[in-house]
Amino acid sequence: MADDKKQDAEQGPKKSLAGLLTLVFAVVNLAVLGGGVYLVYSSTLGATHEITSEEMAKRELAAFEEKLSEGPVMFDLDPFNTNLNGTPRRLVRIQMSLELLDAQGFEEAVQLGAQARDRVVQLLNRKTFDDIETVQGKLQLKNQIITQLNGFLDKGVVQNVYFSDFLIQ
Repeated sequence: MADDKKQDAEQGPKKSLAGLLTLVFAVVNLAVLGGGVYLVYSSTLGATHEITSEEMAKRELAAFEEKLSEGPVMFDLDPFNTNLNGTPRRLVRIQMSLELLDAQGFEEAVQLGAQARDRVVQLLNRKTFDDIETVQGKLQLKNQIITQLNGFLDKGVVQNVYFSDFLIQ
């Protein structure tokens, strides 16, 4: 009998601790579940959307059209020389202008002038003479330059690239 009382005394705190932990985990689980239900509800059924009137849409469209009517902005990069890939070694001299969508893009391009030149030089260093000899090659080079420059511009958009000097030796 003394052994039974001893075992009950040892199991009592273990049972109460296990019951307490089960209760704590159940409460935490319900709280997390309730938070998840609230987030789903607030982002779907309970979400309030801004009501757009026809007048507001017309004003936004007019502002956008006015911005586009200002016309593109040109940014001239300084001429630079770089080597082409392949043998025999060839040198290319390029002077180009970037056509940017707006003045905000122009300001960003001016600030990133050296980075823009670096991207173009890296691109040209991977090209061979055969890659850029033809008109199609030059058009592909233009598209690749536009893609590279738009990749690191945040607000500005390069619409086109114009070569004013393109010399290969």
